[in-house]
Amino acid sequence: MIALARRYRPKKFADLIVQEHVGAALRGAVAGGRVAHGYLFAGPRGVGKTTAARILAMALNCERRQSSGEPCGECDSCTRVWNGSVNLDVVELDAASNRGVDDARDLRERAMYAASAEGRHKVYIVDEAHMLTREAWNALLKILEEPPPRVVFVFATTEPQKIAQSAAPILSRLQRFDFRRIGPHAIVDRLRHVVAAEGLTADDDALQLIAKSADGGMRDGLSILDQVVSFSAGPVTAARVREVLGLIPDDVYGELLRLVSERDPKAVFPLVERLVDGGADLGEFVAGAGETLRAVLLANLDGTPEGLTEAMQELIARYRPLLPAPDVVRLLAVLPELEPQLRASGNARLVVELLLLRWAMMARTVELGQVLDALGKREPGSGMRDAGSGPTAPPVMRDAGSATAHAHPASRISPPDVSETGPLTVERLRGLWSRVIDDARAKSPMLGALLQVAEVVAVDGGTVVIRLLDTNPVHAEGLERQREALAQLVGRYVVDPVRIKLEGAGSGQRSAPRPQRLTEEGARAERLKSLRAQDPGLSAAVDALDLELLE
Repeated sequence: MIALARRYRPKKFADLIVQEHVGAALRGAVAGGRVAHGYLFAGPRGVGKTTAARILAMALNCERRQSSGEPCGECDSCTRVWNGSVNLDVVELDAASNRGVDDARDLRERAMYAASAEGRHKVYIVDEAHMLTREAWNALLKILEEPPPRVVFVFATTEPQKIAQSAAPILSRLQRFDFRRIGPHAIVDRLRHVVAAEGLTADDDALQLIAKSADGGMRDGLSILDQVVSFSAGPVTAARVREVLGLIPDDVYGELLRLVSERDPKAVFPLVERLVDGGADLGEFVAGAGETLRAVLLANLDGTPEGLTEAMQELIARYRPLLPAPDVVRLLAVLPELEPQLRASGNARLVVELLLLRWAMMARTVELGQVLDALGKREPGSGMRDAGSGPTAPPVMRDAGSATAHAHPASRISPPDVSETGPLTVERLRGLWSRVIDDARAKSPMLGALLQVAEVVAVDGGTVVIRLLDTNPVHAEGLERQREALAQLVGRYVVDPVRIKLEGAGSGQRSAPRPQRLTEEGARAERLKSLRAQDPGLSAAVDALDLELLE
């Protein structure tokens, strides 16, 4: 019995799936008598390179060729080429086993002989052409440059870059056609046609799984369908396809989405244990996990994920609201770090467990507008955009700890009584300094520690001059970053707005910092610092909730 991949191989240029650009060009060349003497067909495996070469050979020697350049597909010549039978005028060679210079010389000598009948072409189809040695290419160089009349060479390869490295002069003597990978929709449509022609019954979910496993190759898709049909009688179901191919069930990825969205690290180890006990390929699971998260991301961005079973579509719809797009982007960003370790590590199970634990324990991003609304600090005209109100994406903040915002120590700062609010003077501020330090310690232990080694020097209008009592440049830099937070703490006890000015110990001056090379990290920090400076409400939210501001 002929395999499905052979039985349903295209017989005409118009039947080439997704390769219309190749079929149209070759059909036009045949119809117009402008066939080149050499072609290079490049592309992934199973996408129709050898099939296109055979159709070209059929068209050149067809006894009833159509005026459009299409072969009839039914005459004796076409049938022999399509079946791969012995043919004096169409020769197929496998360069993997005929790759040496002697093989190339033999091919060159055979090409010098005329075709079996007048008006026919001799066509040489060389598969896996990248396996030819440099010496073999050199032996073919002359005949490709000045070929005998009515001789056509077709070289098919999955790795054209190797030909460019070993035989660059050859490429200028060949017309190159790049074959595209076939998408899942096209594969599913073709599988439906084959199933109907064979009188079989197949679920859509089963065809989707086969198309996904085919990985862009139509030949692989038909071979998998043939394998599943041969496995047992009855309709082709998704469960049957998974059993034959050993695919990971959808509910495993559903459990993955649950533990990530609910931040349940304890569920990681039972999930990996289930995979190991079931003999699953952990590398395949990680790849599938990445595709699942990508589908969630695409759905959150109003896209439509393709090639998913009905059960997987339901899972994506269920967990989509729990995994916002910024979170999914950060989760997917971890994958490139772990994949090389997975390939090289002798303990793949541990690598997968670490990956899932990082996903389950990763902090979540929060829209800035939600934080400001929760704090009640959003004011009209503040310059902050509502989320989604403009082309610029709103800044987001990431929770820096596991505690919720209302449980943060900063919420324990008690507001001063109205009677404690008064004018800004040096004497009054020095008397309140211990309370300012206590408030700072409740807000940020680091700020409280810095203020313990600082003193109030002077008050100039609304400006408070602070001086460090030591010469540690790290302390000075830390206090410089906390100037706005300190101004807010002092402002609680005075009527008018307060500004903070820092003065170095002793001479009141510090040596200029040594200029540093601007890095991407430094530039990002400067942009975020500028953003905080432009909006006091944003700065207050970051400090009050101990959040990390992200771009």
